[in-house]
Parts: sequence; structure tokens; C-alpha cells
Amino acid sequence: MRRSATLPKLTPQERKPVDTCARYLLNNAKYLKSEDYLKAGFPIATGVIEGACRHLIKNRQGGYHWG
Repeated sequence: MRRSATLPKLTPQERKPVDTCARYLLNNAKYLKSEDYLKAGFPIATGVIEGACRHLIKNRQGGYHWG
């Protein structure tokens, strides 16, 4: 993620959200074990989040395309 922000030579202001996100993920890595949680039978919200994204994109852009 940080490398993707470095290669195009983003300004510090443009790069700030990337660094914030990367720092959050690194600081919370011990909690990001989706495979373990799924095996234990715990729900994870990725389907809900993807559904919301599809809904928002469809409403705002008149359609969507993944991939």
C-alpha cells in the first residue's frame, strides 16, 4: 500500500490517507484474522460491505463492474 503511494510520487497531502490506513492495519494486524474467525463460525462483514458498495455505486454511477 505504501509502495503504491511512493511509486507515483504522491504529495504528502495525497499520501496522508494511505499512510493513515497502512498504520491502522499494521497496528491492528492481530485482529485481522478472517480465516480463523470464519473457521470458528464467527461472521465477518465483508459481504455486507460489498453489498453496500455495489448499492452505492449503482445508485451514483448508474451501474458497476467488478474486475
